[in-house]
Amino acid sequence: MNDRKKEFRSGIVDGIPIALGYLAVSFTFGIMAGDAGLTIAQAVLLSLTNLTSAGQFAGLGVIQAGASLAEMALTQLIINLRYCLMSCSLSQKLPRTMPFFHRFFMAYGVTDEIFGVSVCREGNLSPWYSYGLMSAAVPGWTIGTLLGAVSGSLLPQRLLSALSVALYGMFLAVILPPARKNKVLMGIILVSMAASLFFAKLPVLREISSGFKIIILTVLIAGGAAFLFPVKEES
Repeated sequence: MNDRKKEFRSGIVDGIPIALGYLAVSFTFGIMAGDAGLTIAQAVLLSLTNLTSAGQFAGLGVIQAGASLAEMALTQLIINLRYCLMSCSLSQKLPRTMPFFHRFFMAYGVTDEIFGVSVCREGNLSPWYSYGLMSAAVPGWTIGTLLGAVSGSLLPQRLLSALSVALYGMFLAVILPPARKNKVLMGIILVSMAASLFFAKLPVLREISSGFKIIILTVLIAGGAAFLFPVKEES
């Protein structure tokens, strides 16, 4: 029992920085969810049950475009497929005797940040450590969404427009540092921007719905990059 408490506390401590980061990003999501027509309760429930920032933001675009449920499902499947690989990687750190229900609940909390912290932890991964991470990270994401959704109905429109730019600032902060060091990555980013522009402006391509645009561009560009420039694994 003491070991469980120790692991749980350790997870909470390691999850606090994640929660603070989530709080800032999900605040923007809450504002954008309100702009997309979601109620405060719907936005909060969406954040509580779906821990995927990229998936949620993409989902808002699909909702605003009035796309079908099939497009939504395919978009979420492709965008969040990476979590399957992360889960397979984390499963190698779990004892073979770990019950299924622990694995099931741990899978709910697999995000990019939680995966990064968990995979770097030495030794076997305790489910109580993962629950500690989630106990800090999930409320951070959900509360941020709540604050953003509530603020969307209180703050002036000019300020909301300024705050909505934070999302794009976050994306730039993610892609620019590694792109400066990797010419291939920089090229892929430029190709992605050009392809998105073509799909938005060309007569035939711009008729494709927002959801399928995301699906097509993700599969073509990510798949082509993986084929042409595979990452070499160190032996």
